[in-house]
Amino acid sequence: MRALPVPAFSVSLRFFLLAGSLGILSACAGEFPRLIDYPPAISPDYPTGISYRGTASWYGPGFHGRRTANGEVYDMHKLTAAHRTLPLGSVVQVRSLTNGRQVTVRINDRGPFVRGRILDLSYAGAKALGMTGNGTDEVELRVLGFQGQPGVIGVLRVQVASFGELANATALKERLEKEYLAPAKLVTVDLPEGRRYRVQLGQYRSERQAQLAADRIAKDLDLDPFVVRDDGGSL
Repeated sequence: MRALPVPAFSVSLRFFLLAGSLGILSACAGEFPRLIDYPPAISPDYPTGISYRGTASWYGPGFHGRRTANGEVYDMHKLTAAHRTLPLGSVVQVRSLTNGRQVTVRINDRGPFVRGRILDLSYAGAKALGMTGNGTDEVELRVLGFQGQPGVIGVLRVQVASFGELANATALKERLEKEYLAPAKLVTVDLPEGRRYRVQLGQYRSERQAQLAADRIAKDLDLDPFVVRDDGGSL
């Protein structure tokens, strides 16, 4: 039985020390996106000005007209974007590190669910940066503010894997709960390529805690997990 880093509702002193060490190491590693801690609710001290770098991609026709994570209908011609953990309604400025172009977009969806990518732009956002041809670009993302409904922003979870077969997802969920003694859940999503079953583990308010758990699972199970925000979840 493996000891998963303890979730936010029961954190030991040893875990805080480990998480603090991880935060120091991450701050020194310039090639990694900065890990951000958010308050449990949107408030006047919402952390504007925070920035980090990584690879952006874009999504368009296959999702046009579908519902986004905040309930809006996705319009690829509007300046929006998907992010895995920023609160929905966050407004961010995206600058291409290739050509210097900039665009401001609002986060209304979740993604991209690909390792190493930090943002999925709408077609309009990608076009403004001149990246529709290449499909991806290296960018700097800066949080400008928040335009949305105030309230609880949900918890962070570790998405361990995604399956096309429900039986495989269920088997992994049961294994994770048994080995890590942490709550796991299945999230069903309908994508253009078909229905997928995502397996997510844990409940965290801090990205540092969640990332530490993801790193441990990756080492233990030779998988490629990453941190996501569950907008409907709570501790």
